[in-house]
Amino acid sequence: MSDLSAYPITRKWPASQPERLQLYSLPTPNGVKVSIMLEETGLAYEPHLVSFERNQQLSAEFLSLNPNNKIPAILDPNGPGGQPLALFESGAILLYLADKTGQLMPKDAAARYETLQWLMWQMGGVGPMFGQVGFFNRFAGKDFEDKRPLQRYVEEARRLLGVLDRRLDGRAWIMGEAYSIADIATFPWVRNLVGFYEAGELVQIERFSHVNRALDAFLSRPAVIRGLAIPKRD
Repeated sequence: MSDLSAYPITRKWPASQPERLQLYSLPTPNGVKVSIMLEETGLAYEPHLVSFERNQQLSAEFLSLNPNNKIPAILDPNGPGGQPLALFESGAILLYLADKTGQLMPKDAAARYETLQWLMWQMGGVGPMFGQVGFFNRFAGKDFEDKRPLQRYVEEARRLLGVLDRRLDGRAWIMGEAYSIADIATFPWVRNLVGFYEAGELVQIERFSHVNRALDAFLSRPAVIRGLAIPKRD
């Protein structure tokens, strides 16, 4: 049996199945990237809910794994060389899991780098910009009298949706016919933008027919349906 006792996070979130990969997360767009990836690959894992309502992401135990106090994070007892590996940042985790399982990443070197290009595009653009739309449209930012910040992020979200829509023209998925980590990274954020953030009308989502078609296909995948609800909220 794997011994994870050297990792303080396991004292707050004990591993009942320490031989499995441990996931510390919430069902947010960044969090479900990893749960969906795990469900898609079939890799055995044990999920743990990190409650932001109780500020658990600021606990010493969580910070010992991720000093950036963000979800998701993982602890893999069977990392490189058979040694445990702790990892944070959703994009890095997706890439690690793709390499570990040999799934959802092209084997061809050029296609691999192209996939990484779109992963970085999501991490650097889609996530931060869609998140700002959510803040200014649904949360505290909606009370700002000055509407220029909201408009700035709405316009950037539309631009990014246009980039994605043109990329999907004639393609089933971002990389073509093959579903990949680029899709797993991107579509939870599109879903959140039009759903939880209630910004579909603001960004004129109906204009982006290829995005809508691919989003529907993404949300119909059994692994996606399961992953969107992991970890279960209290």
